Amino acid sequence: MPRSTMNAIRLHDFGGPEVLRHERVPVPEPAPGEVLVRVHAAGLNPPDWYVRDGMPGIPAEFRPPFDLPLIPGTDISGVVEAAAADVHDFAPGDEVIGMLRFPVLMQSGGYAEYVTAPASDLAPKPASVDHAHAAGLPMSGLTAWQYLIEVGHDHPSPFQDAEHRPVRLASDTTVLVNGAGGGVGHLALQLAKGKNARVIAVASGAHETFLRDLGADEFIDYTKQRPEEAVRDVDLVLDAVGGPTSRRFLRTLKRGGALFPVYFGEFDDEENAKLGVTVTGTQVRANGTQLAELSRLVDAGALRVAIDSAYPLADAQAAHERAAQGHIQGKIVLTVA
Repeated sequence: MPRSTMNAIRLHDFGGPEVLRHERVPVPEPAPGEVLVRVHAAGLNPPDWYVRDGMPGIPAEFRPPFDLPLIPGTDISGVVEAAAADVHDFAPGDEVIGMLRFPVLMQSGGYAEYVTAPASDLAPKPASVDHAHAAGLPMSGLTAWQYLIEVGHDHPSPFQDAEHRPVRLASDTTVLVNGAGGGVGHLALQLAKGKNARVIAVASGAHETFLRDLGADEFIDYTKQRPEEAVRDVDLVLDAVGGPTSRRFLRTLKRGGALFPVYFGEFDDEENAKLGVTVTGTQVRANGTQLAELSRLVDAGALRVAIDSAYPLADAQAAHERAAQGHIQGKIVLTVA
């Protein structure tokens, strides 16, 4: 059994990376349906810094309540330490990965030596990679999967009424991935290639070799060329950057095409209808079954998780400072054990 206290990162106030404190806290106990995981690595994701900042850019009606102090982190890779009596899918000693409780809880305590996890949010860790790479998979991989392959839930997006439906991907499909070098982007590129789609990757020039190695058929360096001016007749744009500038990609689409902004921006339904295009998104949700599919793809060599940088748990501030610099290639992770 674990000791009674553990190292963890907590925030007591909202703000910049400096609010992340390395502290000793009690080890949590699993509730029914949960397991206790000894965390070996934790993946960083944008919700981590959105919450750390107090989510200032999110309208109040969409902003979930937070009880401080809290331990950030949703993505983990580790080993099951103990399981509740009603859990039968996982046992002590099992290596697991998970995106925990998202978005019901925006932060679930992953920046720690131990975390409790709903068994339904977990999947077997891919055996072919270490815990650091495995921890980079859950949120980014599930986001790419739920946008491109299968939503897997019927919860409406908080940002729109329209239901999100992935489009058919095949050899006659052209997909543009904006922000292709980042966590979601580099995995989405590979999932689209796995369906034999033609993929145009948009990123800064430093990522070109990396993205071509992952299978990109065409590369556009946005610092030298505007992709919305260079590309036409695309079937699907996955905008992994999203936000207010996502609308510019409408002109790249053919009639019947679709734009999927991961971070939803401002769009005009009448304009979309006139252009004959669909603009939808979804909010990624924890799903152990889908995550198990992603884990199998990693072990099959069909999906590669790239690590931008890794930091010890105690250096979580430095990891968040790296995230703020942008131009991330793959994932940032914290190594815990």
